[in-house]
Amino acid sequence: MQAVSARRVSGKMRFPVSRASSPDAGEMAFVFAKASGIIGRSFVGKKVSALEKIRSLSELDRLIFSGTAESPGREPLRKQELLINLEKRILKRTVQQIRSVINSFSGPPELLILQLRSCEYADLKTCLHNISSGKGIPPLLSDIGRFRTVNFNAYPDIAAMVAGTEFEFILKNNVNAIKSPGYDFTPLEAEIDLHYYTLLVQSLHDLSANDSLCAGQILADEISLRNCAWALRLSTYFKKRTGETAKYLMDQKMPPASGVIPGRIRPRFTDSAGETSLAAEAFEMLHFSLDTRSDWNGWRWESMLNPEKPGEHWAADPRYFQNAASRYINRLTLHCFRLASFSVSSVFCFIKLKQFEEDILTSIAEGLGLGMTGKDVFNLLEAPV
Repeated sequence: MQAVSARRVSGKMRFPVSRASSPDAGEMAFVFAKASGIIGRSFVGKKVSALEKIRSLSELDRLIFSGTAESPGREPLRKQELLINLEKRILKRTVQQIRSVINSFSGPPELLILQLRSCEYADLKTCLHNISSGKGIPPLLSDIGRFRTVNFNAYPDIAAMVAGTEFEFILKNNVNAIKSPGYDFTPLEAEIDLHYYTLLVQSLHDLSANDSLCAGQILADEISLRNCAWALRLSTYFKKRTGETAKYLMDQKMPPASGVIPGRIRPRFTDSAGETSLAAEAFEMLHFSLDTRSDWNGWRWESMLNPEKPGEHWAADPRYFQNAASRYINRLTLHCFRLASFSVSSVFCFIKLKQFEEDILTSIAEGLGLGMTGKDVFNLLEAPV
């Protein structure tokens, strides 16, 4: 595979991308057909229900990899070995399938490259946590090939790992403090997330209105929901005050949408002439009481709150909200994948669906490793199938 060089634009690393308003129609048709074929064999939509019946790791292994080169062979593995082996192969397959679709473009749009590189962002955060706690390099690192920028081979030398990459801003922090046990990663993780989503939003400007419509709508809702989930976690688990929590929100701005996604799922998007803050809902909720349900009446994401139960005192549950937000984005993405065929947005949706599938499969595998069943895991995730 021919290596691709990166270039700096305004101090940030960017990969060469197609600057045309839309990819070639023939190329786009080929890419969409390839993505559709992969989705047809994936555990998304109605096919997720098959996972509910799984009762063992070996059963899950056979369901996912039966008849493929990814099968571990006839030798039985101990439960923990099989779990690690299975998680590695799930990650490897997901990344390979996404790479194969992205590499089908002669000039992959940067939006899609950044989606793939979300793996690198996650891997970097995991490595930083491991450095702080004195652990070795994690065994599950995503092989994103030519799109990787971080030198994970330099672990645990943080400066050497991020040298020459867009992540050099991390070095503005006290690196020795990062290496110490008990380091508070909240500000640094918020900065990394903001950096990532800023680049995603910027990359939409490289696309035509048709190519960016669905991706823009999904991205706007995802950022809003992530802000709300983050604010709820900080307020509930870490007892952060309103002023502290507000500092960690991604106050991204998004221009008005150029159209409306037709169909049952219609994400709200500004129709004003100006830009809209994607932290607006999170800023609003910071003034609600965490245990007074009536405060949340009429809030945009009210339907994603945990329901009240007779005889029990209600309190906002961050885990329930995060799971509900994930289901919402997944349903919206599946809807848009079918709707936005032959557009860059369809591939954006394909990547999100594959990443969601990886999360579900990994959650099922980890639950089975603890002696749970597939149905138990779905109940824990509050993810009805």
